[in-house]
Amino acid sequence: GGAELESTIVHALRFGGGTVWAATSRGVWSHSTTDLSGPWTLEFAPNPDYLPGGSKAKDPSAPYKNIANDIAIDSKDPSKVILAVGWRGGDTYNGFYSKAADGSWQRVASLGELPTDAANVGNVTFARSADGSRYYAIDQSPDVMAHNPDTGLKGIYVSKSGSPSGPWTLIADKDKIKNSGSALQGPGYQPGIQSWYNQFLQVDPANPDHLYAGLEEVLETRNGGSTWTVPGPYWNFPFPCWSIDPTKQTGDCSPTTHPDQHAVAIGSYKGKTSVYVGNDGGIYSRPVNGAVDSGGHAKDWKSLADGTIDTLQYYSVGVGKDPADRTGKGVVVSGGLQDNGESVLRAHDKVMGSDFGGDGADTLVDPDNGCNIAEEYVYLDVWVTQNCAVNDGSWSTDPSKATSYEVAPPDKDTGSARFIAPITSDPKDVGTWIAGGRHVWVQHKGYAIRSGSEWTSAYDLGAGHVATAVATVNGTVYAGWCGPCNNQGFSRGIAVGRTDGTGWHQLDLPVDGTLPNRYISSFAVDEKDARHVFVAFNGFSRTWTEGPGAGVGHLFETRDGGATWTDVSANLPDVPATSVKLLPDGGLALGTDLAAFYRAPGETTFSVLGEELPTTSVQQLKTGPDGKLYAATFGRGIWAVNLRALNEDDANRGDDDQD
Repeated sequence: GGAELESTIVHALRFGGGTVWAATSRGVWSHSTTDLSGPWTLEFAPNPDYLPGGSKAKDPSAPYKNIANDIAIDSKDPSKVILAVGWRGGDTYNGFYSKAADGSWQRVASLGELPTDAANVGNVTFARSADGSRYYAIDQSPDVMAHNPDTGLKGIYVSKSGSPSGPWTLIADKDKIKNSGSALQGPGYQPGIQSWYNQFLQVDPANPDHLYAGLEEVLETRNGGSTWTVPGPYWNFPFPCWSIDPTKQTGDCSPTTHPDQHAVAIGSYKGKTSVYVGNDGGIYSRPVNGAVDSGGHAKDWKSLADGTIDTLQYYSVGVGKDPADRTGKGVVVSGGLQDNGESVLRAHDKVMGSDFGGDGADTLVDPDNGCNIAEEYVYLDVWVTQNCAVNDGSWSTDPSKATSYEVAPPDKDTGSARFIAPITSDPKDVGTWIAGGRHVWVQHKGYAIRSGSEWTSAYDLGAGHVATAVATVNGTVYAGWCGPCNNQGFSRGIAVGRTDGTGWHQLDLPVDGTLPNRYISSFAVDEKDARHVFVAFNGFSRTWTEGPGAGVGHLFETRDGGATWTDVSANLPDVPATSVKLLPDGGLALGTDLAAFYRAPGETTFSVLGEELPTTSVQQLKTGPDGKLYAATFGRGIWAVNLRALNEDDANRGDDDQD
């Protein structure tokens, strides 16, 4: 097809009758699967005025006005199609739509027990059995999400006719799942609490009554929904087999999957059929008809993060010399992980350890002692360790035996910081740290800090403004901020000042488009001249939301402290830029949503940096004391490239060019 789906979120692709259907953030589109030329056809958009080129395209609510989630196609008659349309937070257009005799799309009035009113149709996922005898659906309800503190799930449904027109019957709701072996039993967090985001459905190709469903947990029914089990519970903590005290554990807790389910597939390899589930912890597999314990929890999950396919989601990375390595060459590599705390890999470790729990956001590591680590949880909740967080097993609350200390700046308690808030240290003085919330916070005790009260506010970015990137060299600080940070009324700015609180001012950013009105993601400050700075721009108004496309212009340079700027994006692809780094050789490295790029000293254009890095989102670049550049990727783990070899390759390429 053509470019009709450019900068469009595609939620689902469905096939039937020689046609591929796309449920997108800009309505439902179709295209022939036999003739691949020609444009996509817009089948249905409930509010076409809000589409690009429409009279309301610039309305701040436009990204939410034409969201389609999934498409159900009748296997017996592919001309009969049901569209699941609607914003998960609720809107008047939410509902199911089918094509009337006159060719127009009309709201479906009734589908049996599957709700059709706008208040109860939110994010929807469909799944059809291989033989066409069953259709299944998950429905998240905006009304339930708004009024029930425990869940957002309306239910899981089946159409036993195999037709998407039904009639549909309810086969599971929050309580039925909760009573089927779920680990989510507490108030405010029960099955379906994140059903607006966590959903999958997959029917066993060999059995139309055997269904895998994913919410926060992996669910399973072998009889079309009459009864359910939870083969992949959220965790083992609430079960009798588990205890924080090793002497009280019964030893029969089976390993489960990671929480928050997003993707599923069933396939066969060498005669063995397996189910694969994808979640925030990577990919897990088990036999499709696997073994379970007495509680219905699977006994045979296998994580594929064993070298098969490593998919860890890193926000950050930090590297320092390993104090236990006698060669003096080994390093400690640490990084912050989405929903998986902080990882640590010491010089002689065979496997990674985890030295902080929860979510892992930004990271600082002492280059001279890699066991000095600062890790942000979320919202600027910073913790510090000076022994790689090695615990002696006592689980003591005695401060004298502590291995980690909470040292969060005050913005953590006022809620005035980004979910992933920026922290950094001065490369000329690793004991000087900068943290960004509404305020620009400074502390000079380095890894010896023990309390959040030891931070000082150097500057107040202003009400409603929160830092998105900070950098400092020799006492000069640059702080990028947004506020509002959602796409409705989005605004950004850059403040500059000193760590001692003097000289602070907001830069007069050009309104002529020289610097785009987009999310400021990273700074690189020249250690030889703090007036020489690069700034990288992400492509979206906020890291994880519907919003404008990337927009040309991702990297800018100033040599006068921000008075004037030059676009140095050159030949970079039009994708969000996330992390910019000045390298020791004078070259420039840039992490983007596509790859890592390199600009050699004296050059103006970029090339792909190194070899073998997967095509993936590079969230942060850091140099290590071992002469390597490290890349934290969101989905493929942490990678490193030897900068010396990179320079040699550049020299060789230059010789080749001359020859």
